[in-house]
Order: sequence, then structure tokens, then C-alpha cells
Amino acid sequence: MTEPYYQDDLVKLYHGDCREVAEWLEADVLVTDPPYGRAWKQGESGIARGWSSDAHPGIAGDKDTTTRDAALHAWGPRPAILFGDLMLSPPSGTKQVLILQKSPLMGTKGTFLNFRRDAEAIYLLGWRAGLGGTTSVLQSGALGNQVQKAGQHPHAKPLDVMETLLVRTDGTIADPFAGSGSTLVAAKQLGRRAIGVELEEAYCEIAARRLAQDTLFGGVA
Repeated sequence: MTEPYYQDDLVKLYHGDCREVAEWLEADVLVTDPPYGRAWKQGESGIARGWSSDAHPGIAGDKDTTTRDAALHAWGPRPAILFGDLMLSPPSGTKQVLILQKSPLMGTKGTFLNFRRDAEAIYLLGWRAGLGGTTSVLQSGALGNQVQKAGQHPHAKPLDVMETLLVRTDGTIADPFAGSGSTLVAAKQLGRRAIGVELEEAYCEIAARRLAQDTLFGGVA
């Protein structure tokens, strides 16, 4: 049994590899922002706020989709929501693809024909089809630099978007790629139980600090 890095009445966060830490598999719904599998890194001209330099060496396990797919295999056919890159193929078993419209001024590097790279995929797996519904394009009210500064992670997600996703789910939430804790913070703000795992201790520390605060970062990641 692994000891939590952080724990309160609603949230548990473990430091380690989600392929070795099994506690997150006890949850009911998977909501995570895994390594996309595109070997992302950022040079000095990037905009990753909160770092001593704009440069970032990359995300652990992002060389390909092996890490993401191993987590999905362990999770099985249960309901899952995960973020991804629109340039890559959706995970096996994807039922629906939502679009995250990024905040203003994001995605300005590496444009083609002057179109910004300001959209990401959100994959829905393991859900049953229904009738009606709302738009499949999600937007945040937070500015991009606010999101990244609050989360101190180059791929931090806005809390309002995370809450929009979480309120449509039931039960305990699993995030095996917790990063700086946006999913866990959103869950706690909604009064939901959540179990997270993060490989890098620096991000565990950030997530634990955010979760422990009496006044959390409202509206941003």
C-alpha cells in the first residue's frame, strides 16, 4: 500500500508512476491530461509562465503514446475523459471528440497561414450514447497566462473547463497524470472525491500546496 504524498477529506495524491501505483484504479471515472505522445518541448521563446526560464525540456512519457495507452489499458472499458493532440489519432475506443478552444493569445507559436494552434482534443471513452446535449466546443473564461502561472505547468488546464467536465460525471475521480493538480483542485472545489498520481515530485509539491490552500485559484488552473 503506497502512502499518499498529500491527503485531505476529499483528495489523495500519490507520488509515483501510475503503472506502479494502483490506488487510482479504485475510482469510478477517469479524468486526466496524459502525455500526448508528440515529444513536446519548448525553447527559450515559449510562454510557459511560472518557470525560471521559458524553456521546458518536455513532459515525462511523452515520446510516444505508450504511457497513456498503458494507463488506459489498466483502466479498462470504464468511463474516461482525457485530453489529447488533434494531430494524433484518438485512443482506441473513443466515442466522441470534444474541442477545447484555448484562451486568447495561446497557440501563437508555430502557426501556419497565420492560424493559431489554439485547440486541443478531449476524448470521451466508455460512455453510452444519449439524446440532446450542448456544444462540443469548450471555452474558458481565464486568460492563458493566468492558467499557466497559477498551475505552474506548461500544459495546465483551466479550472472552469475541468469543472464543466466533472459535473457531468458521478463518483470518485481518478487522475493518473495529475501534473500540478488542476483536476484534483476542481474536484475538491465541487466537493468530489479524487485520487491522483504524479510522477514528478516538483509537480506533486505544487499540487499539494494548491490543494492545501483555504482559498483556491478560482477560474484558472
